[in-house]
Amino acid sequence: QLTKMPEKLPRDAFIDEIYNFAKKDREVYFLSADLGAKSLDQFREELKGQFIHTGISEQAMINFASGLAISGKKVYCYAMAPFVTFRPFEQIKVTLASMNQPVTLLGIGIGYGYDSAGPTHYATEDIGIMRSLGNIEILSPSDTKSVIEAARLTYKTPKFRYIRIDRKFLNDIYSDDNFVKDGLKEIYNGKDIAIISSGYMTHKAIEIRKKLIEDKIDIGVIDIFRIKPINQIKLLGTLKYYKKIIILEEHFLSCGLGSIIAEIFMDNRFFIPSLRLGIKDKYFFENNAEKGREYIHKLAGIDTEGCIAKIKNFIHS
Repeated sequence: QLTKMPEKLPRDAFIDEIYNFAKKDREVYFLSADLGAKSLDQFREELKGQFIHTGISEQAMINFASGLAISGKKVYCYAMAPFVTFRPFEQIKVTLASMNQPVTLLGIGIGYGYDSAGPTHYATEDIGIMRSLGNIEILSPSDTKSVIEAARLTYKTPKFRYIRIDRKFLNDIYSDDNFVKDGLKEIYNGKDIAIISSGYMTHKAIEIRKKLIEDKIDIGVIDIFRIKPINQIKLLGTLKYYKKIIILEEHFLSCGLGSIIAEIFMDNRFFIPSLRLGIKDKYFFENNAEKGREYIHKLAGIDTEGCIAKIKNFIHS
């Protein structure tokens, strides 16, 4: 696996990829309710006819996107994750999901990505709310390579999608694109136990693995690239070699990745001891400028050391 830090932020890598397609394809339209990304400046200045800033009006943006999609355009809607999902949810359901419009929703700053902004800017329920929609595909890239592959996929095979992208730089994980078709990848093999995660939290899973390896605990790491629909055959085929699993997420436990995997287990009569590590039903208004995201993780009980202690207890139980 790679460990190099990329030159671009994940959102810029995605936007730049779509910009390159848009330069050659006048049918590509990029709608934004936010102007915070550097790559948007280039898009706005050089492709004025294909970039539309709707203002802080996400509901109108979704309706506008639906109209463009009906006209045959390839449409992208960009905003902070909570504002492109929760705020215009009714419009998404009625004008995109129910009509199965091939619009890509790009949500930036998933989980506690905007760590200093408080609950208004946290997206800790987005998987739950978005996976409840019909016709949707949800992708959760974990590094620059997977972000770029997600962008290419949305252009080459347009459909109704929600792409969850982290706000900050992420170390490289992938060097190939084999994970795209399967929708998941066993990044590290483990002996008897594995951690399943996605996006930003896959990096935390890798960090936890390194520390557990030092304690002679051989643990695998599985990254979920496509959250809906999960490749059940690939997932269960990978997990049959393990005796216990942990699902690690920066999301409410009541409706996130762990819930999806539990449903898959039940539907397939697949029984394996599992530990779900995520956010319990609590909102946090505290923050710490120096410690940032990890400080909130500690409050939520998903900090690195806290997770390691819980995993060790689970292993020996």
